[in-house]
Amino acid sequence: MPGQQSPGRLGIWTFAFDPQPAARVREAAAELEDLGYGALWFGEAFGRDAVSQAALLLGATERVVVATGIANIYFRDPITTAAAERSLGEQHPGRFVLGLGGHRVPASPNQLAGYRIPSSPRPLADMRDHLDALDRVPLSAAAPSLPPRRVVAALGPKMLDLSAERTWGAHTYLVPVAHTAMARERLGRNAFLAVEQHVVLDSDAGRARELARENVAGYLGAPHQVNNLRRLGFDDADFADGGSDRLVDAIAAAGDVDVIARRVREHLDAGADHVCVQVLTPRGELPLPQWRELAAILR
Repeated sequence: MPGQQSPGRLGIWTFAFDPQPAARVREAAAELEDLGYGALWFGEAFGRDAVSQAALLLGATERVVVATGIANIYFRDPITTAAAERSLGEQHPGRFVLGLGGHRVPASPNQLAGYRIPSSPRPLADMRDHLDALDRVPLSAAAPSLPPRRVVAALGPKMLDLSAERTWGAHTYLVPVAHTAMARERLGRNAFLAVEQHVVLDSDAGRARELARENVAGYLGAPHQVNNLRRLGFDDADFADGGSDRLVDAIAAAGDVDVIARRVREHLDAGADHVCVQVLTPRGELPLPQWRELAAILR
C-alpha cells in the first residue's frame, strides 16, 4: 500500500514483553528499531492486552511496524477493535498492522489454571463475521491518513483464502517451510505472508532441541495446530512425548546465526514476504543478547 511503512524481510515475534515493566519495553523496542528490524510482533494471552501493548511499542519507536500477532477476536467486541485500529492508525500513520485470530477449540472448554478462555468451534465463520462487523462500525474518531492494514492468523486452506479475500494477507505460526510454500500457492502472488519462526541460539544441538521441544509441546494440545501439521505429513508418532525430532527440527531452527539465517531464507524462497523470529529462552527472559546477535542476518 502506497505510503505505508514496510515491515521489511525480518522482524521480531515475542511474548517476552509482557512481564517486563513498561520502561524496559520502551528501551527494548527502541533498540530493536535501531538494530534494523522491520517489525515487532507480539501475542495476546494473559499479559498486556494487544491494544495497550501496541500503543506502548508505537510510542517508543518512530519507524518500525508494530503488529498484533494476534489480537484475539473472542476477547473483544468489534466496536472496540475498530476504534483501536483507527486510533492507532491515526496516531502512527502507516505503522500499525492489526493481526486478528482466536482460540480454536472444537469440543471441551479451553482452560488455563481453571480459567475458561473464550473460544469457538466455528473460527472461519466467526472471523468472517468479525471482519464484516469491523467494516460496519460507525466511528466518529479522527480517521487515519492511510488505510488500515489487517492480517488474519491462518493455517488451513479456507482461512488462507479468507485472509487473501478480505485483508492484506496472512500471519502463520508454528509452521515448517513446507507450509509456507503451500500458503503462498493458496494466497496467490499479491497477498502479504508473514511467517513466525521459532529459533534457539545455542551451539549445543541437544540442549537447543530440548528447549525447542519444550515450547512445541505446549502447542500439541491445540487441535488446529495438530490438524495443520497432519496436513503436512506429520502423524501420531510425531506428536508423542512432546514432539519427535523430525517435528521439532521442522518447526524450530536451532544453532548459530548462520543456521537461523538459512531457515529465514528458506521461508523467503518458499514465498514468505516477511519472517518474524521468536527467540526461545530457558526462562522466558527478554532475549536482548540474542536479538542483537540475530541482527547480523539483516546485514
